[in-house]
Amino acid sequence: MIDVFAESQGIQMDSVHCKAIFGKGFIGDVPVFLAKPQTYMNLSGESAGPIAAYYKLPLNRVIVLHDDMDLPCGMLRLSPKGGHGSHNGLKSVIYHFRGNREFPRLRIGIGRPPGQMDPKAFLLQQFNATSQRKMDAALQEGVSALRLVVSKGLVESARSFNTDQSYKHLTV
Repeated sequence: MIDVFAESQGIQMDSVHCKAIFGKGFIGDVPVFLAKPQTYMNLSGESAGPIAAYYKLPLNRVIVLHDDMDLPCGMLRLSPKGGHGSHNGLKSVIYHFRGNREFPRLRIGIGRPPGQMDPKAFLLQQFNATSQRKMDAALQEGVSALRLVVSKGLVESARSFNTDQSYKHLTV
């Protein structure tokens, strides 16, 4: 999602900072920082925490993007806060945000593993053609969602975006 968003906005991801590939740019006149942690996913907080601290970012101005097995493949949800839902990457982020869970998220649905498949194996496999099409569409929708958050704020964006996503998912 970060790569697709950066490319769509013309933001160069061309430096390394706090264990992340990093880029700075603007959406309209709003400055944005994009960071793609280069730690293992389960240690993402080792990057996110220091970046937020270094730039003195209030956590309500940080949006964490992450996969979510509790959402159908390709569905997106904007959330103002929440727990980790047993997501190890989010556990790390929360830990490195000093236990604070009050940060927005863009959750990207990947669905549940089929049958008795091990969730770890499911997370590491390639998407099949149908799932890949859904994810490609979700990435484009994610660009729109993130642009909306920057221009309208999280509450208004979540209200309209999450409703639109529910409708699209039900009609697909």
